[in-house]
Amino acid sequence: MTGGEIALLIIAGAVVLLVLSFIFLLQKIGKTVDSVNRVINRVNQEADVLFHQVDILLTKTNTLVEDVNEKLETIDPLFTAIADLSESVSELNTQGRKLASSVTASAKITKKIASMTMIGQQILKFFTKKEKASSDPFEK
Repeated sequence: MTGGEIALLIIAGAVVLLVLSFIFLLQKIGKTVDSVNRVINRVNQEADVLFHQVDILLTKTNTLVEDVNEKLETIDPLFTAIADLSESVSELNTQGRKLASSVTASAKITKKIASMTMIGQQILKFFTKKEKASSDPFEK
């Protein structure tokens, strides 16, 4: 064998090793692609189930929200009535305070009048006794 033939054998061996490496690599890539395809198919199946369940959940949520809105519409007049009642109670409290102040002021005036009346009665008794005493000095 000549040097050229040995070189050709080495090149042929290298090409065979290269082709075998590519075959081995392509088999691994093929298995990986198959595995990825299985995972994608499974994710798609589970996503379909998940989307179906989400759709059911959203439908139920919409029904619940509609029901709550109807109940709120029913209760809304109650809240309006409660607001009106609280205003009325507030006004009643204000009027009650005014009345209490008025009664307190009237009571103070009545007390002063009663005091003045008692003083007037005492003065009247005093002067009545003096008049009786000065008009008839022997009458005791």
